[in-house]
Parts: sequence; structure tokens; C-alpha cells
Amino acid sequence: MTTFPAGFLWGASTAAYQVEGNGLNTDWWQREKLMPGMERSGDACDSYHRYHEDMRLLADAGLNSYRFSIEWARIQPEAGMTSHAELEHYRRMIDTAFRLGITPVVTLHHFTNPLWFAQEGGWMGPNAIDRFHDYVEQVIPILDGVPYVATINEPNMAAVIISAMRAMERRDKGEWQSPTVDGNSRPPLPDPEPEVGQRLVEAHEAVRDLVRGAGAKVGWTIANQALQARPGGEEKLEQLRWVREDLYLEASKGDDFTGVQSYSAQWVNADGIEAHPDSPDNTLVGTAYRPDALGLAVRHAAEYTGVPVLVTENGIAIADDARRIAYTDAALRSLADAMTDGVNVLGYLHWSLLDNYEWGHWGPTFGLVAVDRTTFRRTPKPSLAWLGDVARRGALD
Repeated sequence: MTTFPAGFLWGASTAAYQVEGNGLNTDWWQREKLMPGMERSGDACDSYHRYHEDMRLLADAGLNSYRFSIEWARIQPEAGMTSHAELEHYRRMIDTAFRLGITPVVTLHHFTNPLWFAQEGGWMGPNAIDRFHDYVEQVIPILDGVPYVATINEPNMAAVIISAMRAMERRDKGEWQSPTVDGNSRPPLPDPEPEVGQRLVEAHEAVRDLVRGAGAKVGWTIANQALQARPGGEEKLEQLRWVREDLYLEASKGDDFTGVQSYSAQWVNADGIEAHPDSPDNTLVGTAYRPDALGLAVRHAAEYTGVPVLVTENGIAIADDARRIAYTDAALRSLADAMTDGVNVLGYLHWSLLDNYEWGHWGPTFGLVAVDRTTFRRTPKPSLAWLGDVARRGALD
């Protein structure tokens, strides 16, 4: 039997824009209106109003943690304006989690920006760090009691998105390429530009002590591709790891935890990342079926940073829920093996609680719970009960 320690966090994750709906004041809402090839998020899963139901599903299943994000554009819909009503909304979410026996893990920024911030130049604008610092200062009072706070979700992927948008501005726009879709048939997304990454590192470091002052452990979450070198590809692996992951892991050395987000693994040869072969096992977003990626990811993050790891996302976009269970079982076993070898892992948060809006597309289904997009009825999948049973027992048979 594979066992996990007492006090281990078991739960699931969401992002505000992907589940709340009607993020009218965000740059993403504007992008959806203008960018060819993007589906609209609309009401999303209406979790802005149904968050209690969502957390109740988690608690009733036996899970003890929920990661969700605060939407900056709701807190500050205009520059210099703070909505105290929206701050109270997110505090009610935190209080609801506590009442249900759920440990909240709060993310302060998950990809989306206020439209006014984007119009100022976004993260590359001259006032970006001060603007982000001011936003976090407004949020700090509602974080009382929250044990874990992530400043920025996947800064390396955010840098990819910024780099991709800058590249599109330099040429004919074409159709939108979702950063979560990884098919071999489309042009690859660019590597994140180091200058963008450094600006995000600066933003993270600017608010780290603010968050600690609220009594929370602080970190940020990093998209980990679990890259592996073929013979002769070792030098290329180091180059790609730095620009894609290690620049951000370097900044995490000063944190209390590193959030690891892993879905699949990729091989690197002397020329770069290999395209994985077409297979019936490939997921709805085109990635290879590689549950062992999670163990590879946490090992690399822990070895590089020396700080505890919290798995803040791991899952699979697939229609067959039995395969989701099989994938998660294998991923958890690879995680347990890493823990046996000494990696300090605080918990496992599955992506995602709900079938949600995947950054331009509705097709990929990652959720433990299906959502009717007209009635918003939640239908738990067998995988939710399965994961809850693992959490209750703290063990895999």
C-alpha cells in the first residue's frame, strides 16, 4: 500500500476567470471579443455565485483543500479604485472554506489582468510593479488565517503568453493559439522572453514580504514540463530548462514553498524538444499520456530550490473518466516515490475541480465535476469520489 503523511493537503484547484464568469473588466474578456478563433467564456461555470456549492462538493467527497484565485480586475476595476464589496466577496469564500473544514490556498494573480493595467503596458509597463504592489496591499487584510498564498500563477506560462502576443503584434495576427493546447500539428509557442520573466520575478519579490506579513506561507506556481534529455541532448536540456523553468525556480529559492504544476513530460534531443508521437492515449489538448511527469517535476523543483513543494495542479484533459482515475493513480504513485526518496511535498491539488473555460476553448475537460453550461448543474464524476476516498484513507491500494 502507498501511503501519505497525516496533514497532507488533498484537494482541487480553479482559477477565477475560468469558473466565475463575466470577467468584463479583464484583458482576456477584451481578447475574446477581438481575437479570431477564440470561444467566449461568458458565464463560465457561474462559480462567482455558486462557490459554496463547489466547496461543498469537495468537502463531501472527503477532500480538505481548495485552491482558488482572486480576480484583480474585480478588486480594482479602474486604476486607483478599490472595491470593498469585492474584497468582502473573496473573504466570504475564505470563510466558507474554513466552515467546511477546507484549507484555502489563495492565488493572487492567475493570468488575467485588469483592462486598464493591460492598456498601461501590462507587466512590461513602467508602473507595473507599483500597480501590483498596491493591489496586493488592498488584498492583504482579507487573507487573515490563509496558510498558503501564491503570488502569481505560472509566471513562465504568463511570459509565454506575453511573448506570443508581442510576436503577434509584429506580424499578421492569425488565429489564437491557446497556451494549454499542445498539439504537434500547430506552430510551437515561443519560449518566454527572459526580460518578461525577469519583470515577473521582480513583481513576485516585491510582494513576498507583504504576504508573509499577513501570516501566510508564500510562493508562486510554476508550469513544469518534466523535460528529459536524450543522449546528446543534455546541453540543450539545460538551455531550455533555464528559459522555461529554472529562471522562475531560482526566484522561488526565497519562498516558503514552490507550487508545481505538471501534466506531461517531453524529451529533449540536441535540436530541441521532440514532438511526441500520435497516439490514442494523447489527451484532448494534445499532450502525451505521461503520469510519471509529476514525480519528475517535483524532484527537479525540490532539488533546484531546496524548499517544500506543493502540487498546485496536476490532471488530464480527457473525456473518459476511468482514464482520469488511472492517470491520477499513476501520478500519485510517482509522487509518493519522490516523497519516499526525501522530497518534502505538502499536498496534492488536482486540476481541476470543474470542467471549465480553457483559455479560448471549452472542449478540453479536466474536471472532477461536469458542469451544464446552461443550467450550471454540477454532476460529480466517479473520479471525485475516488480521489476523496484516497484522501480519507491517506493511501492508495
